[in-house]
Amino acid sequence: MSTYSIVVPSLLAVVILLSLSAFFSSSESAIFSLPDEWIQTPPEDSTRESRTLQQLRANPHRLLVTLLVGNNLVNIAITSIITLLVARFVPPGFTVVIATLSVSVLILVFGEIVPKSYGLGHAESWSLRVARPISYVERALGPLVAVFDIVTRWLTTLIGGDQHIEKPYLDD
Repeated sequence: MSTYSIVVPSLLAVVILLSLSAFFSSSESAIFSLPDEWIQTPPEDSTRESRTLQQLRANPHRLLVTLLVGNNLVNIAITSIITLLVARFVPPGFTVVIATLSVSVLILVFGEIVPKSYGLGHAESWSLRVARPISYVERALGPLVAVFDIVTRWLTTLIGGDQHIEKPYLDD
């Protein structure tokens, strides 16, 4: 198999996964930055998107778990692909260092910082735009989200934390 036939699809996959990472990060910032009263009083013509957004925000812990599970799955996939690519071209001793540094920069800039800034700057319109896709992700990852939801609530209670820690961030 030629190098070209491995590198091009791998880099294409990284771009797609990085876009998904940006989607999850920007969605998290946008949705969680909206005040409750904006969510409860949607635009005059109550749309399917605004109703979906209300449903998502009705269970903020599950929403956060959904976004974090999705984001972590794509970020781990990015890391795996980049590590395999780097291993093809770099001596073994440097593979982990180069892969870690390059993935960290990629994910921090294009998967976290810039998307979160965008989400905050366009919170209302972006929240409405991403509500339905996020609801689909929540259903697709349902069993995994349910497990993490239950486990994190249990662990939070076990260590004396508040299971509803997201609530103060949703009230203005």
